[in-house]
Amino acid sequence: MHVPDGFINAPVSVAAGVVAVAAVGVSLRGARRELGGPSQAEGSGGERTAPLAGLVAAFVFAVQMLNFPVAAGTSGHLLGGALAAILVGPYTGVLCVSVVLLMQGILFADGGLTALGVNITVMGGVTVVVAYAIFRGLLKVLPPTRRSVTAAAFTGALVSVPAAAAAFTAVYAVGGTTDVPVAKVFTAMVGVHVLIGIGEAAITAATVGAVIAVRPDLVHGARGLHTPLKLRVGGELVDAPTAEAPAPAAHRSTRKFWLTGLVTALVLAGFVSFYASASPDGLEKVAADKGIDAKVEDHAAAGSPLADYGVKDVEDPRLSGGLAGVIGVGATVAVGTGIFITVSRRRRSDELTAASTAPPAAG
Repeated sequence: MHVPDGFINAPVSVAAGVVAVAAVGVSLRGARRELGGPSQAEGSGGERTAPLAGLVAAFVFAVQMLNFPVAAGTSGHLLGGALAAILVGPYTGVLCVSVVLLMQGILFADGGLTALGVNITVMGGVTVVVAYAIFRGLLKVLPPTRRSVTAAAFTGALVSVPAAAAAFTAVYAVGGTTDVPVAKVFTAMVGVHVLIGIGEAAITAATVGAVIAVRPDLVHGARGLHTPLKLRVGGELVDAPTAEAPAPAAHRSTRKFWLTGLVTALVLAGFVSFYASASPDGLEKVAADKGIDAKVEDHAAAGSPLADYGVKDVEDPRLSGGLAGVIGVGATVAVGTGIFITVSRRRRSDELTAASTAPPAAG
């Protein structure tokens, strides 16, 4: 659903850019808390969560290269807002998707640069807010189990995609550069993105379920999840006695998990992406069918050596696409991790400043 240059007029693109900047600003402040992690007694700190957030951004980049068929001549791909929000928190999730969109726009000419604000608002802000609100709401009424987290992730991701499609339609209604009736755009966009949402939900639930199975302590949306061991006594299930407390989660290394995730992202982007559907995605298909692409503009980065996810002057398409994917994953994890480490250090600096200026406790 990457909106190219020319779909939305300049005033609305500027307004969306202002909204996007505000959303990123708010997310930077909120991410300080998320990247700082829970209390020491419960687990992690910024030293381990910041690289994990960078990994999530790289994984979203990689999976977005895997277009899957959803209807005749139409494909879809992960948006990633739901997945990022559930894994690392909603504020950090907005930043993850923003980093991915920035890398795609600058390096790969995917998504217009003048439309970057629209894309961050729709693909980052709307998907995260809708998905995480549904996710948290469902967890309040479902049993506190890992299966509930996965089910809530599936539902939140499913709804977030057509919600983003509806948000794009609203932006088009205000600032579209063509005269296609909004009702037709809305029906077509939401209809195809409901189907894409099913794929998004399946990918999100599978990924969240896989992480919970091996490291539930690393899933932001599963914090506080506790299913006590049950014993059957006199025909009734009762909680088993609590054993000696395990080592705090903060003491568990994330290096193996991080390396495994990075290798997975590299394989997906560098190899599996070659087998992705070549059909246009939902927005591209609707734009072509309904004519809202009549004033589309050439991308400012069209001359990039990585434009269209291929390496310039590498003739073999498999090698060209694979190298581009690997470079994209590497760039995204480097930039994302750098940003998240800076944010987490800023929080620690603020805490130290607050502690040093606090009045001494009365003794």
